[in-house]
Amino acid sequence: MQPPQKINIRKSKRLVVGLTGGIGSGKSAATEWFAEQGIDIIDADVIAHEVVAKGSATLRKIQKKFGDWAVNSAGNMDRAAVRQHVFTHPEALIELEAITHPAIREAAKNQLAASTSSYAVLSAPLLIEAAEAGLANLCQRILVIDASEKTQLERASRRDDQSVTKIKAIMVNQLARAERNRHADDVVVNEDDLAALHKQLEPLHQNYLTLAQQLKYAAD
Repeated sequence: MQPPQKINIRKSKRLVVGLTGGIGSGKSAATEWFAEQGIDIIDADVIAHEVVAKGSATLRKIQKKFGDWAVNSAGNMDRAAVRQHVFTHPEALIELEAITHPAIREAAKNQLAASTSSYAVLSAPLLIEAAEAGLANLCQRILVIDASEKTQLERASRRDDQSVTKIKAIMVNQLARAERNRHADDVVVNEDDLAALHKQLEPLHQNYLTLAQQLKYAAD
């Protein structure tokens, strides 16, 4: 994978923290902790499913571009068929993302605009990799949840019951740790239990609250 362009973090009157990390790093656990603190979570994975829901404009565009086979008899996107198609036709992935990424970005912007917590967390596994989606440019800070490859493999295989081969295939499509961390403003190394993870997140949360207040006062 080619490294992405250096992210251009845009200025804003409201703090948005982009949260990302490799498979098995503990992104979900970190996101859940922030939610427990009352922070609004905008989840790009959830949005990605919502924008291609049955009857959606995005799904109609996919069907028009790739054919009726992309939609199953129930009117939903045939994810397995589409996944297999883009896996064997790399150019099709580019075409698919050209349809879905703008829709995901627009939905993320709308959810961020509706957020009422002190700051918001935008969680996206490919926040940095998918630079063309523009999600990173909606954020003022990037938080990476980091873990060794060994830990990633152990967690992902235990959680998802996937083979090591499949997990490594997913990791190939994600940035190497050093490259991902290079784009981060904050890095949490998650090699221990949940208590250790939460202990690292607490001071970051307090810092984000302070930064959010500073942005608010600067805007007034």
